[in-house]
Amino acid sequence: MSDGILVIGTRRYSSWSLRGWLAVRLAGLDVREQMIPLADNGETAAIRTISPNGKVPYLEHKGITVWESLAICEYCAEQAPGLWPDDARQRAYARSIAAEMHAGFRAVRAAMPMNTGRDGTPLAAGTTQDIDADISRIDAIWTESRLDFGKDGPFLFGSTMGMADAMFAPIVSRFLSYGVNPSPESRAYMDAVRAHPLVDEWYQLAAQEPKEWRQPRFEGIA
Repeated sequence: MSDGILVIGTRRYSSWSLRGWLAVRLAGLDVREQMIPLADNGETAAIRTISPNGKVPYLEHKGITVWESLAICEYCAEQAPGLWPDDARQRAYARSIAAEMHAGFRAVRAAMPMNTGRDGTPLAAGTTQDIDADISRIDAIWTESRLDFGKDGPFLFGSTMGMADAMFAPIVSRFLSYGVNPSPESRAYMDAVRAHPLVDEWYQLAAQEPKEWRQPRFEGIA
């Protein structure tokens, strides 16, 4: 019998679900998964009956409830020390960029919604100044992290995927889906994240979802 449940949304689109799912899997929590297809209007009634804020991911573990992605990351790191860097300076940097990801990069997130099935074609209308600024900042974060802290690579803070990587994994997915090509250092990071067994498992499960779950508002972006 499992220790709880993790509720997630459609894998093809739900970037926040991917973050929570990676955190739970990296921490090795023994929870069963429940996937609820997201409604096309952005309001999924079934989730509101489970999660206090009506959003995914939602975690119940050993009687404890956590319903926000960054909080889930912190909770999972408490269960499995080492998912944040041990070094205080690195840990502060990792938490800072994770929080920056959580609160920012709205231009990229709005223009390039996560779609694991998209073929890498760039946006037909091109990018905007705000999108380019987001891309440049993300590129700088990945490059600085790898060169300063992750010299043992291939991830941001060394040889294993941690919580900062879990927070940025959906951005990696977006860049791959929309043909964004940052610096070579960042491109190597993107390849490492995509090749990680857990990320690859997510992609494979997303590919198996029924076509009826696909949403025009995400599929029709040129």
